[in-house]
Amino acid sequence: MTQASYPSLRDRAVLVTGGASGIGAAIVRGFVRNGARVAFLDIDRTSGEALAAGTGALFLPCDLTDTTALKTGVAEAAQRLGPVRVLVNNAANDQRHKVEEVTEADWDFSQDVNLRHQFFAVQAVLPGMREAGGGSIVNLSSVAWMFGAPDMVPYTTAKAAIVGLTRSLGAALGPHGIRVNAVAPGGVMTERQMRLWHTAETKANLLARQALRSELLEEHIADAVLFLGADDSRMITKQCLTVDGGLR
Repeated sequence: MTQASYPSLRDRAVLVTGGASGIGAAIVRGFVRNGARVAFLDIDRTSGEALAAGTGALFLPCDLTDTTALKTGVAEAAQRLGPVRVLVNNAANDQRHKVEEVTEADWDFSQDVNLRHQFFAVQAVLPGMREAGGGSIVNLSSVAWMFGAPDMVPYTTAKAAIVGLTRSLGAALGPHGIRVNAVAPGGVMTERQMRLWHTAETKANLLARQALRSELLEEHIADAVLFLGADDSRMITKQCLTVDGGLR
């Protein structure tokens, strides 16, 4: 299938968090394919270095739960590529816990890795994006909070909050020409998902719950992010786009 190309993304500085693998890596590859100048932050050095070598994107090792390190990474990306015009807050960790077993440390980690870094990444790119005349911010949510995944309460809480974050930031930053949207992926069976949580049987069961019976791929999520990052979506803000094949 031929994928859309977006001339407005050419030479535009793009920053992706959690871009070393899975959906994040597909997003990085998509922006590179469109001629953007791409940097990505990730804690996984091995995967990050491999992706950078294969795409030419700039990999900056970073623990996103360390806000000081996050701000340093954003500053380096802007110094080397120019003001960030597209920020994709993709990084996440969908740990499973029984409700009775969640500790305070589990809760805090989930909010830090799934929610907190999104706000502070926005805060870090804001001065340059505003000075550059505007931009686009895309926050990754999840359909897990919409149907209430019972063993993912800290995660679904954070992913639901991202929609509220998106709407408020869209209202706050719109006067500066900055759009803020969210994308909520469905059951994308990344390598990590299959290694940690799913089997061939559970994957087939998930596919059977989709209205569209084709496998949901990382690239399908990246396609939605590219559209929201490009000027083609210039009058879209404060929205959450669900990409789940009609999951029910």
